[in-house]
Amino acid sequence: MHVNVTYPEADAEAQIVALARAEESGAAAGAQGAAQRLAPEAVFAARAEIHGIHVSEAVARYVVALVHATREPKAVDDELDRWIQVGVSPRGSIGLDKVARAYAWLRGRDFVSPEDVQAVVHEVFRHRLILSYEAHAAGVSADAVIDRLVQQVAVA
Repeated sequence: MHVNVTYPEADAEAQIVALARAEESGAAAGAQGAAQRLAPEAVFAARAEIHGIHVSEAVARYVVALVHATREPKAVDDELDRWIQVGVSPRGSIGLDKVARAYAWLRGRDFVSPEDVQAVVHEVFRHRLILSYEAHAAGVSADAVIDRLVQQVAVA
């Protein structure tokens, strides 16, 4: 995944600095807002639950349709065809499926919706697309290409 992380607000940054200072002094365990450590068993249990999240055939087709639209953009949209030089690989399909399941699980659901796929597609595809010279010259970002992709590819 390629997640864009923006700069924190001033108050949040002050808390980050205070937490880092507390960690340096060994007082992080008692510091307010300090992250709790997860037991490995909890991580393995979460992975098992995420693995069990249901993905309907329609949502699975939608994931594949998004990926294939990056490989054959002319079939979807002329602008996408001009902007995409190399599309997303099969690893992108696998990644989008996994991240969408994790996203649904984090929201307390046992199934993936098309909206879950759309919520994470930027982070999964952003670094997997190779944009054309024309896209770069026009200042078209990978996020703009993915926005257009989501607009043009119908939910199965």
